[in-house]
Amino acid sequence: MSSRFQLQGEMIPRTVKRMFDQRGEQRLDAGTHSVALSLRGRNHLVQLINLSRSGAMVRFAGDAHIGETVSLQLLDRGTIAGQVRWLRDGRMGVSFVRPLD
Repeated sequence: MSSRFQLQGEMIPRTVKRMFDQRGEQRLDAGTHSVALSLRGRNHLVQLINLSRSGAMVRFAGDAHIGETVSLQLLDRGTIAGQVRWLRDGRMGVSFVRPLD
């Protein structure tokens, strides 16, 4: 099956747990907030795990692929477009198209 998404160098499936935190910005723990994730034209209610200016981690057990376009509906920020960056153990990393204000 052909895809219009391209795998970039920084979007690599993780098979080994991080040994140290390489992220350059603060993550805010989201507690138990639920958000709507739009993927392939379908909406899914997912748990937001953490949030930063450039992305988010959500709990998502569905079928997704690295590089796919998604959007998150955040109550206080509206709909945010992004791309799947990584998938592991029922979690998904989303990189936002533009940083949050």
